[in-house]
Amino acid sequence: MDGSVHQDLTVGTKRGSDELFSSVSNGPYIMSNTANGNDSKKFKGDIRGPGVPSRVIHIRKLPNDITETEVISLGLPFGDVTNLLMLKAKNQAFLEMNSEEAAQNMVGYYSTVMPIIRHHPVYVQFSNHKELKTDNSPNQERAQAALRALSTSHVDTAVAAPSSVLRVVVENLVYPVSLDALCQIFSKFGTVLRIIVFTKNSQFQALLQYPDGASAQAAKLSLDGQNIYNGCCTLRISFSKLTSLNVKYNNEKSRDFTRPDLPSGDSQPTMEHPAAMATAFTPGIISAAPYAAGAAHAFPPAFTIQPAGLTVPALPGGLASLSLPGATRLGFPPLPAGVCVLLISNLNPERVTPHCLFILFGVYGDVMRVKILFNKKENALVQMSDSTQAQLAMSHLSGQTLHGKSLRITLSKHTSVQLPREGHEDQGLTKDYSNSPLHRFKKPGSKNYSNIFPPSATLHLSNIPPSVVEEDLRMLFSSSGAMVKAFKFFQKDHKMALIQMGSVEEAIESLIEFHNHDLGENHHLRVSFSKSSI
Repeated sequence: MDGSVHQDLTVGTKRGSDELFSSVSNGPYIMSNTANGNDSKKFKGDIRGPGVPSRVIHIRKLPNDITETEVISLGLPFGDVTNLLMLKAKNQAFLEMNSEEAAQNMVGYYSTVMPIIRHHPVYVQFSNHKELKTDNSPNQERAQAALRALSTSHVDTAVAAPSSVLRVVVENLVYPVSLDALCQIFSKFGTVLRIIVFTKNSQFQALLQYPDGASAQAAKLSLDGQNIYNGCCTLRISFSKLTSLNVKYNNEKSRDFTRPDLPSGDSQPTMEHPAAMATAFTPGIISAAPYAAGAAHAFPPAFTIQPAGLTVPALPGGLASLSLPGATRLGFPPLPAGVCVLLISNLNPERVTPHCLFILFGVYGDVMRVKILFNKKENALVQMSDSTQAQLAMSHLSGQTLHGKSLRITLSKHTSVQLPREGHEDQGLTKDYSNSPLHRFKKPGSKNYSNIFPPSATLHLSNIPPSVVEEDLRMLFSSSGAMVKAFKFFQKDHKMALIQMGSVEEAIESLIEFHNHDLGENHHLRVSFSKSSI
């Protein structure tokens, strides 16, 4: 694996694997000394540097009632699975991929986003073994049967697929789902040629076209019934009666990746079968600008500043982000139920405060508590109100620059942030924000859920009083030494404006400094990241 994925790994003394995995992001803890098909007792943990690439993947901490199908589904999004060894007594398995590259993609992905099976995290790393040799025991016969069944459905689908166009319905839409997020999820199974999103019968839906039926079949097999977010936004997928989509505009409602020359047009896109088109689009569902010209897997500029990750299915019950070179994270994988504490490392100890982390992470969810570690002030714990908000924050802020340092964010082993005991002063490094009036998402169905965007150089300002003019806001945002490149009031509503800073880093620090700034007349400025540019 390349150094970029494991740049923050450390090698320590031997200790319990749970503790080790809590302190490093899917660290280099390897437990694999045999892979010969016998449930032997030769397994011993050994600590070593980042795993040497191998086609064989070692998977640990599997649930007791794990099925062969579920284990195989961990590997299918990355390539063909050529062999499987189940060690159910040890809650472990070995998966052999068809190529070392597929295995590297798989381990790279699971090093940044922990796979979840039935709300339990499982651990994935390279095995010491270069190939699997399995016997004919009943256990292995079951594994081989599952492998044959899944491989057939995954690969040999061209004949069975009735259409290359899928109809996607998102049920239980608690959080917004964008056209771009759907593209990322479905692009792992083939090139997405065209996509249209719309609302019909009060349901958010999409029509999505692949170049062939095999890709559509593979996507339907793997994604139907999966949740985009933990416990909600469930995908229901069927084959469309349409044979192709006719897209006239490249915008937030429709996209034709084969025609980068199409206008962005304000009117609604049409199709060859107009009756299938919804009459209305849900405002606020869409969250990113059109893709860069041409490439089927290009990414919107707003996302190019983030770490690697394409969205792909991980397992039953959730979707996750796949690390591939040159890609950018867009999807929001599920966390185990109750995991809402994040460990933030590589902070600037001279400048970081609980308040600045509260404001920044509060863009993506309601922050309950923040603790900067007393003896290691470059590290902090941030407790969000739920696991989905924790994932949103981790997805959007990992790799962003704060006070000159690139943030590293992983799941914490802690289930909550403890307040200091009475009489124990910790220099104000721990703060409880559970009753803060600045929470953006405390109202159910808040419109803020529809306005969650990645950090960008352009900020959205709102709650501006009538007496405040452009020059006042330009002066305010440049008072900290940052550069204001552009400013624009909303034409119809001067309570809102866009302001473009010199860089994303400057915008992040400006948001922290000026969100809730008192502008007078009982108006406190609200600042968030914008999807638009000036």
